[in-house]
Amino acid sequence: MVARYFVSPQGGRRAYPNITAALAAAAGRGRAALVEIAPGRYEEALTVQGEVRLAAIGGPGTVVVSRPRGTVLDASGAVRVHGLVLTGRDADVVSCRAGTLTLEHTEIRAHKGVSVHARPNTSVTLRDSVILHGRTLFAGSDGLVERCRFIDAADNAVAVIEGADVSVRDSWIGGSRIHGVRVSDARAQVTGCELTGTGRAAVMADTRAELTVTGCTINAVHAEAIMFIEQSRGSVDGARVTDAQHGIGVASGADPVVRGCTFTECRDTGINVQTSGRGRFEDCEVSDAGNVAVFSTKGGAPEVHGCRISRGNVGIAVTDAARGRFTRVEIEDLTSAALRVFDESGAVFEQVRVARCPSGLETRGNGGTTADVTDAEFRDFDMAAVAALGQSRVTLKGVVAERGVLGFGVGEEAQLLLHDCDVTAVSAGGAIGFGEAKLVARNLTVTGSEAFGLCGKDSAYLDVANSEFADCAAAGASFDDTCGGRLVDCAVNGTRGVAVQDNGRVDLVSLRTSLPVVKQATEPAELPPTIVNNYYGPVFHAAVHGAQLAWNNNKAIQQQTNEDGSRS
Repeated sequence: MVARYFVSPQGGRRAYPNITAALAAAAGRGRAALVEIAPGRYEEALTVQGEVRLAAIGGPGTVVVSRPRGTVLDASGAVRVHGLVLTGRDADVVSCRAGTLTLEHTEIRAHKGVSVHARPNTSVTLRDSVILHGRTLFAGSDGLVERCRFIDAADNAVAVIEGADVSVRDSWIGGSRIHGVRVSDARAQVTGCELTGTGRAAVMADTRAELTVTGCTINAVHAEAIMFIEQSRGSVDGARVTDAQHGIGVASGADPVVRGCTFTECRDTGINVQTSGRGRFEDCEVSDAGNVAVFSTKGGAPEVHGCRISRGNVGIAVTDAARGRFTRVEIEDLTSAALRVFDESGAVFEQVRVARCPSGLETRGNGGTTADVTDAEFRDFDMAAVAALGQSRVTLKGVVAERGVLGFGVGEEAQLLLHDCDVTAVSAGGAIGFGEAKLVARNLTVTGSEAFGLCGKDSAYLDVANSEFADCAAAGASFDDTCGGRLVDCAVNGTRGVAVQDNGRVDLVSLRTSLPVVKQATEPAELPPTIVNNYYGPVFHAAVHGAQLAWNNNKAIQQQTNEDGSRS
């Protein structure tokens, strides 16, 4: 049987003048109690013990309990609060020291300090409530937050730390100075929430946290929408992010699984993985990224499957000794490169489709910079489908380049290996090697080039076998400068241009063509200077003094001089 207590400052039959008096009476009886509170302002510090329910009988917001300093509500037992406004400063406004605490249709205002503090081994539920300014802190406790609003927290709106386990559902979090939800060395599930205007990452997992984010909307945040760091784990499903600096960030050994998310108009990157961060990203979409849609850098190593990238600047960039595996990726309508691998990084691309981007794949860096591309299509590009520079090494298998300027290019000291690749309808050429680069091609087909099918320049080396060059306007293959290499079992077909412009330094083995092979005029090698030895002069076998010599002269005048050079 629940004992009922009525509180009214105006008095009345069996009414208590303040809440503290009613709580003292309830504690004396030791039974479950319902304390009903009439509308008004109560400047009190409430200590609630046992099984007690505090309720505003005039409805939510009609009872205001406050104090200038210190805790307003200190709960131990099984405490429920309904409809109250609790206001405090410089301390925990609400503190649960033991047992369970439920706050429903309640407003908590913490002008400085903590709004709600769930201490270790307690359980706190917030439902249909509003929390202003202060943070809600779960430390080693259990928690449930449903349909709440967290407004303008001075630091973190919700902090889950020290082994706590909290669910935050269908809530709105806005204007937090630091994070909307921070999970540190704890567990949290954030479901169906909207977060906006946070000063740092809207949702942060750090220090081996376990974080699950499902069906959330995040917009207009100053840093990352979602961030995993310091070996944190977890998952993100169906998140919708708009106008963040970075859509999702992963760093320092964190490894989440991210599925079915959209990242729109992120000011820098959509997906950002760095400093040994990992992560698996499935069926995500990034559009209108300000810098890079998917960025792996400084030792990052993500796996990306089924990603769709549109508009924005760069599609996928792997830089600064990072790695990445990218499968079933669609990229279109960018203002720069679709794929970029720089500076000792390694990337694997499979089943990639690129359309209407200035360039397809760009690589640059030392010999540790590698890119492997399998089953890819590059269409409607303004420059090159693939360009390898520096000392980078690129392998293409089953790659198609169609409607652009240059199919495949390799320069400086880079290496490009082509297997079963096709180039169609390019204006400058199919494949080119220049500088001191090496190009190796097997089963390469170039059709409809408005210039050359294959070109070697400078000191590049081209090793091409079992390949075909058809209907190339200028030449099937052109070799200039001191370029070397070989063509083995290749064919040049069509009615335009010549088969080969030969500089005499490339072996043409089993070339099949009906077009002419043109030997280019080569400049003669520069001859060494001529040295002429004259053996008709005198030969001396001892020291000679005072001698005058002349030969091959028509006239010789001999004249004796003194030791000082004067005439004798």
